[in-house]
Amino acid sequence: MADDFELDTDSLQRRMEGAIASLRTEFASLRTGRASGSMLEPIQVEAYGQMTPINQLGTINVPEPRMVTINVWDRGMVNKVEKAIRDSGLGINPQTNGTIIMLPIPELNEERRRELTKVAAGYAEHARVAVRNLRRDGMDQIKKAKGNGLSEDDAKFWESEVQDLTDRYIKTVDQTLEAKQAEIMQV
Repeated sequence: MADDFELDTDSLQRRMEGAIASLRTEFASLRTGRASGSMLEPIQVEAYGQMTPINQLGTINVPEPRMVTINVWDRGMVNKVEKAIRDSGLGINPQTNGTIIMLPIPELNEERRRELTKVAAGYAEHARVAVRNLRRDGMDQIKKAKGNGLSEDDAKFWESEVQDLTDRYIKTVDQTLEAKQAEIMQV
């Protein structure tokens, strides 16, 4: 019964890819002193009785390297969008001109850059924990199969496969963090 055991490494790999994708999304929301529409992705606005992403309430543009604009489609939502941006903790002071909200991106000082690198490190640690949890899931499946008669050699093979996968994704997390921290510290 256990001789035909095969661990679904594709599923593990896909789930680890998801952890990396989530990390990259979180990194995109970190402000690096350059304008980017993706920095607004995590912000939700109370609109029409539910929480709605900003990009569903208006058009986001980056007309200049240090400016993001939002052309809000519904005039009644302008104040709510502006308030959500102020309350988001991005450290940006929105300026309203009719239905257009302008977000000038201020230059980052050294202290703020260091804070952002710590935030990035925290995001990376969450991704590492997610990858390690997936490793544990894989190891638990192997342990269960050993209890059902999987040979010791086969168990060792699958354990090394899971460990190799884990090591590869942890390395990817570390490289992604390193690149983001370098981007943040770049003046």
